[in-house]
Amino acid sequence: MELILKQDVKNLGFANDVVKVRNGYGLNYLIPQGFAMIANATNKKIHAEVVKQRAHKFAKIKDDAQSIIDSLSGIVLTIPMKAGESGKLFGSVTSQHLADLLKKMGYTIDKKQISMPAEHVKALGTYSAEVVLHRDVKGPIQFEVIEQE
Repeated sequence: MELILKQDVKNLGFANDVVKVRNGYGLNYLIPQGFAMIANATNKKIHAEVVKQRAHKFAKIKDDAQSIIDSLSGIVLTIPMKAGESGKLFGSVTSQHLADLLKKMGYTIDKKQISMPAEHVKALGTYSAEVVLHRDVKGPIQFEVIEQE
């Protein structure tokens, strides 16, 4: 079944992409949730016109996203956490922690836009996560988990 995505769907595609999925996934999940619409001839024509009109707007959004990624490239975030003797954390560091730190620094990045190597970091050390601000704009962000004093 061919669908046009109305918004980004993780592990499937980005908004305005035409994707092929199994019938059950499309009819039982994507369409009822409002994530997609059926890609028939009429909807494809409307989709083509919308994409053409939004091309200029998306170019500006992409440039803005690239400038944010460039400014984040040299930054190493420091996250203080309580830890035991062996360096194991009491709790864990998630993408929400990174999003909160970036918000304090003046960046508006949602936790869903941050992809960590593991879902939860549970030990002291230096790690890298990926920030996805646009379908074509991705960049690494470094963070260090240190022991809280």
